[in-house]
Amino acid sequence: MSTFDPDYTRYLEQFVTEKRRETFRKILHLRTRHLTVVLEDIYQMHNISAVVRSCDLFGIQDLHIIRKNYDTKISHGIAKGAEKWLSIKEYSGTKQAIETLKAQGYRIVATTPHTDAQILPDFDPAKKAAFFFGVEKDGLSDTVLQEADEYLKIPMFGFTESFNISVAAALVLYETRNKLNKTGVDWHLSEAEQNELYQLWLEKTVKSIDLIKKKYYGKAD
Repeated sequence: MSTFDPDYTRYLEQFVTEKRRETFRKILHLRTRHLTVVLEDIYQMHNISAVVRSCDLFGIQDLHIIRKNYDTKISHGIAKGAEKWLSIKEYSGTKQAIETLKAQGYRIVATTPHTDAQILPDFDPAKKAAFFFGVEKDGLSDTVLQEADEYLKIPMFGFTESFNISVAAALVLYETRNKLNKTGVDWHLSEAEQNELYQLWLEKTVKSIDLIKKKYYGKAD
């Protein structure tokens, strides 16, 4: 159910500069849920935080985090505050995340260097895709590898077997987002989604938002 309230949003706008409001609208127009990222049990804070930052920079609105063995938090310093603008969804199990994303029409794409997967330059982003990235040491779980619709690997030319997780995510997003922009696919957020996020971002920007909300809804002391 949408939380968007047009009157409330207009009320909040008076506390935010016109330049800031225009920036929000511009970025929202470039945001997408056509592509999304799923992190499975990543234990290094700097890697999670770097992926958060990449998602924001490449206009990926949703980030899904599966926490099973680790409860690592996002570093505000590394993410540069990007977590503030993303929709971060957490799961306690891999199966739950996969079922949720499949129900939303996503292909489950396992990123792994250990299969005869298609290589990144050949990947077609025309259909919705959820890119799964695994724990740094062991890679993705058997559950993801068994349930995946597709497998994807990044070409490598050295001795090392894999990229750092945050680097891999950045490379995948850079390549697929650039391709997506050149397709005829409508990858934009719906108007309703943009309105809801616009209101949320205003709330995150306004100081003393709790007091302002109380005042607006007539609950101030």
